[in-house]
Amino acid sequence: MLLQLYSLKPRAGFLHHFLPPGITIFLLLLSGRNINALHAQTPFDGIMMPKHNTCIFAGYSQGSFDHYWEADRLRTNETISKFTRRSYSWMAAVGIIDKLNVYAGFPYIQTSSAEPNGGRLDGVNGLQDLDLAAKYQFLNKEGEFGTTRASATIDFTTPLTKYLSDYQPYSIGLGAPQLTYQLLVSHQFKPGVYLRANAAYFWRGYTKAERIYYYADGSHYSDWMDVPSAWTFGGALGGYLFGEDLRLELSYVNFSSTDGDDIRPYNSSQPTNKVDFGQVGFLAQYKPKFAKGLGLIVNHQRTITGRNTGKINTTCFGLTYQFVYYKNKPTNEN
Repeated sequence: MLLQLYSLKPRAGFLHHFLPPGITIFLLLLSGRNINALHAQTPFDGIMMPKHNTCIFAGYSQGSFDHYWEADRLRTNETISKFTRRSYSWMAAVGIIDKLNVYAGFPYIQTSSAEPNGGRLDGVNGLQDLDLAAKYQFLNKEGEFGTTRASATIDFTTPLTKYLSDYQPYSIGLGAPQLTYQLLVSHQFKPGVYLRANAAYFWRGYTKAERIYYYADGSHYSDWMDVPSAWTFGGALGGYLFGEDLRLELSYVNFSSTDGDDIRPYNSSQPTNKVDFGQVGFLAQYKPKFAKGLGLIVNHQRTITGRNTGKINTTCFGLTYQFVYYKNKPTNEN
C-alpha cells in the first residue's frame, strides 16, 4: 500500500514530464534525518551507553527550502514554492556491554509545499525505514592531555512500507536498502572540551519506480533505479559546562555521492541523481539535575554548499531518557 496523497494522482512517469524544474533532498537512514542529525546516543556519535543501560529517544525535526541546486546552479522553483519536510523519530540505544551498543529506530515523515503550487502537487506521509545498527568502541585510552576514543559502526536500513521513491522531492525516502560503515575518533581534553572526526561509507541498493523508462546519462528501459552510494566526512568541536549538565557543539559534514547524474533543466529530480552537500550545525544538550535520566536536545543545521539538492535548513528538538534495564542480583556471603 502506498502511503501518499496526490492532488491529481498521476503516475510517476507522468510526473517526470509534467513537473517544472525538480529538486531533490538528501534522505538518509533513520528518520529521513539529515546526516548531522541529533547527536545523542545514536549509531553515529561518539557516545556509548554503559552496560545494562538503555536510552530512548523521541524527536521532531522540520526542514524547509525555497532554493535548490540544479547540478551546481542555485535556483528557485515557483511551482513547488517553499518545500517543508517534517519528521517524527523514535530510537532505542541499548548497552549490551560497555564497549558494544545496539540500536533500533524508525521515523514517520510528512512532506508538503507552500501555496501556491498550482494545486497540482500534494505532499506524502507515512512510515519510512527501519534502522538497525551496532557500534563497538575499540579504543578508550586516557593520557596526560585527556582521553582518546575510537569506535566502528555498522548500520542497516530498509523500507518499512512500499512508499513511492520516484516522486521527488515529496518522497519520504529513497526506497532502497542501505548499509553504512563508519569510523569515528574523538579526543576529550580534561577541561571538558572535545574534538571529533568521522568518515562513513553508505552503500545503497536499487529502488523500484512506477515507470519502465527513465533517463540517467543515457536511456534505461527498466523500473529499477540504481541509487548512488556515498561518502561522508565530518568533524565537531564541543564542550561541557556545569559539570556535564550542558553540552554545546559546532559541527561540519561533507556528503558526496560516488556517482550519479545531474538534474536536467526543466525535469524533476530522481533517486539516481548525484547528491553532494556541505552542512554546518549547532547542538545543545541539557540534562537537568531535577529529572534523573532525562535529556533535552536542540539541533540546527544549515546547508551551505550543494549539488542536486535543496538548500535546506533544519531544526530538531528531542527528548532522551536513560535508565538501567537490568541489575545484577546481590550475592549473599556466608
